[in-house]
Amino acid sequence: MSNVAEGDRRRRSSVAWQAKARSRALGAPFYKRPVLEVAEAMLGCVVRHGPTAGVIVETEAYHDSEAACHAHVGVTPRTHILFGPPGRAYVYRSYGIHALLNAVCEREGVGAAVLIRALEPLEGRAAMARRRGVAPEARRLASGPGNLTRALGISLRDNGAELTRPPLTIEPAPAPRRFRVATGPRIGITRAVELPLRFWIAGHPGVSR
Repeated sequence: MSNVAEGDRRRRSSVAWQAKARSRALGAPFYKRPVLEVAEAMLGCVVRHGPTAGVIVETEAYHDSEAACHAHVGVTPRTHILFGPPGRAYVYRSYGIHALLNAVCEREGVGAAVLIRALEPLEGRAAMARRRGVAPEARRLASGPGNLTRALGISLRDNGAELTRPPLTIEPAPAPRRFRVATGPRIGITRAVELPLRFWIAGHPGVSR
């Protein structure tokens, strides 16, 4: 195939997935609700970044009323997105290594977001595996918040992006919810550790350890 033909094919493919993502993306009203409600409702939904996508199997809720939330300190150059319009991406660097993806929730002026912790790969598994440096059949390809952003190619450049339009979107669940939701304490934090604000699909192999 010539370079021109290959370039044309890639452009057509890009237009196709962008149109698909735009038409299926959840709107801002989905996020303009209590963060606990959104955190549970996101289970089974699909995160799509470019041609790669995965089903959400684990989330954590964060609210400015509790000390583990970045917004607890108030509005700063880092946290202002958390207090902005619902339906935006809040992406931050954890331990100087991982970019973590959060969806901003509730009304403007309230600092709240849902951390997406684990996915079940849905589309673009080969590309996700290349980014992770693992085999495509790896069982926990997108398990853990740092692994899933690496698999989807999400970086700090996506901080503040609107989740209602490409390239980074969240879509409704592709199938009816037929799973049990489990809850428990959040993972990897040192403050407000007792709060049961983590939600996951019970028994799913993709849930982070």
